[in-house]
Amino acid sequence: MSDTSTSISAFAAYSKMRQTPESPFSSKPAKKRHSSAALSSKKKPRKRSASVGDLTPNEKGKKTQKMSRLLKEKSMKTATGVSKKSSSNSKSTVKRLSNGIDKSSSKSATPNNRRSVAGKSKAAFQLAVAESEVSPKLRNKTLRSSGDKTELKAVVKKVTSPVNSAPKKKASKKSPGNVAKSKPESDSEKAMSDVDESELQDKEETPSGSIDDGKKLFEWLISPLQLDAFYKTSWELAPLYIKRNTSSYYKHLISTPLIDSILRNYYMQFTKNVDVTSYTDGKRETHNPVGRALPSVVWDYYANGCSVRLLNPQTFIPKLHVLNATLQEYFGCFVGANAYLTPPNTQGFAPHYDDIEAFILQVEGKKRWRLYKPRSDDEYLPRLSSDDFDQSEIGEPIMDIVLETGDLLYFPRGTIHQGETIDDTHSLHVTLSVYQRNSWGDFFDKLVPVTLEKAIASDVEFREGLPLDYLQHVGLAHADTDTIDRTKFIRRTQYLLSKLVQYIDVDRAADEMAKKHIHDFLPPVLTEEEKACSIYEDGERMTKGGIVVNRIEVEPDTKIRLARAYCIRLLREEDGLKVYYSTENSKEYRELDPQFLEVSQEHAPAIEEIIRQYPNYIKVGDLPLDEEDSKIQVVRDLWERGILVTDQPLPIVE
Repeated sequence: MSDTSTSISAFAAYSKMRQTPESPFSSKPAKKRHSSAALSSKKKPRKRSASVGDLTPNEKGKKTQKMSRLLKEKSMKTATGVSKKSSSNSKSTVKRLSNGIDKSSSKSATPNNRRSVAGKSKAAFQLAVAESEVSPKLRNKTLRSSGDKTELKAVVKKVTSPVNSAPKKKASKKSPGNVAKSKPESDSEKAMSDVDESELQDKEETPSGSIDDGKKLFEWLISPLQLDAFYKTSWELAPLYIKRNTSSYYKHLISTPLIDSILRNYYMQFTKNVDVTSYTDGKRETHNPVGRALPSVVWDYYANGCSVRLLNPQTFIPKLHVLNATLQEYFGCFVGANAYLTPPNTQGFAPHYDDIEAFILQVEGKKRWRLYKPRSDDEYLPRLSSDDFDQSEIGEPIMDIVLETGDLLYFPRGTIHQGETIDDTHSLHVTLSVYQRNSWGDFFDKLVPVTLEKAIASDVEFREGLPLDYLQHVGLAHADTDTIDRTKFIRRTQYLLSKLVQYIDVDRAADEMAKKHIHDFLPPVLTEEEKACSIYEDGERMTKGGIVVNRIEVEPDTKIRLARAYCIRLLREEDGLKVYYSTENSKEYRELDPQFLEVSQEHAPAIEEIIRQYPNYIKVGDLPLDEEDSKIQVVRDLWERGILVTDQPLPIVE
């Protein structure tokens, strides 16, 4: 069996673990509603002696609907496995155009330790192409400025699955034919649930963390390419094309019938949820009318050659929500998605570049993609997306390929691209976007203001007055002059800038970055087991006759942990300590205000300990607070907002 088919089975296995509803309409978009400003101690008068104000929700905050589920590590066990049997028509090979980068480094390549490689990317983009033969349309060109002299040569190299020593026993029982049999949408939905229970069994293991789960899912996404190879040769460096010959690889995520169902069952609006676009004779147009995007109207535009773009489809499609919410734990920042449906022999968008790392997952049909080098060094890894380009502005493509069902195309931000359908075939693909505004420059955008604030407060030199006549020597009108006073002013400025290094506060800057990410995040998706041990399924219930049952209590020996690694962040702000959290976010991007709790200085050590212990569980009684009631109060307040899960359902009070 092929590597890619093995990964399909793994994806189905972890989906069964989550038991995602087959209907895309299991949960409607969250409506805005204000969260209660009352403390949990005011709602349940049981063993709560903590003072009012210890943990207080923001009054302007707005809550969202119940959260769904996320995978367990064991359900992804086979995601990177390799079957002993390999079908010849499912093999994946990788072609690269060498740019002189040394691939023999013994270090594991990640975004954190491969900066020396990234530095060389200014000489040329590393082009990685995963297909069986070199396409005659593939342009063997550099992707940098015209002054570069690097000569790129094609190198063919076969790449196996990321973990080629993983157990193969279970995966070998499934054949590629079995995976490909699901044709209608209902069958493809079932393919993610009707999985042998034996695939989910695993030996006893230490608690799985959400970052590891996200890593496993990303390995499935780019399989058979290994993570090290991806970060060394592609991430922020060069486009990557993976041709799998496994058409069903991404079919579980979305389909054209599913889009039709969503349009009929949800109140989808043009511009907010749906865009209708066209690109003809060098002119790009948006045709959005006002109001609801009813299916008959949308399909009329489509029949007339317009592309349909779904914005943030994870809001309506649970499986995309699971995919993105899981990957955001691995990347540590928001992972977005758009879906693009293009009619045959058309193009919906003009050439342009984006400000995100893009992963194109081809779900139906096929599309021709042409990629172009950035026009200058200033456009390499840009912070903002470009306007539309004219064909005369972008030169010849450095990559020209046809993406077919099951294939993946990755390209870094700043890569100029355009796609068109060919051969009388439609195209449906999902674009995953990541690392928007998540660069060193964005970190310094947070770091410099807080550093300067600290320097001004601590060092009198930053508070001294400017020279009386400095405006006579600096400014646009004086930029070409060379006077003693101008030189002295410049040197003084440089001296003070050098002193700023002493006041750098990377922790505070990191917290500000995390605060932004928390606001961007999708709400976590919990497994059924996690839901049973959380506020979403555990706790009080109303029965007939107005009787409340299942009254539960947090006890000192209760074991708790964060629902997800990045679901909260503790910050010190001008008005005190706050815990920002994402568990009550909407699935619609930034639909709600940031959610936070105010925390007293006394209780902060308990929050810090809970964060540091993840993914391990910790007993409530072991939290570093003096009073037992304070420990229980902190845990109860966090648990009631979905931030914590317990290792088992809470005990019921007699």
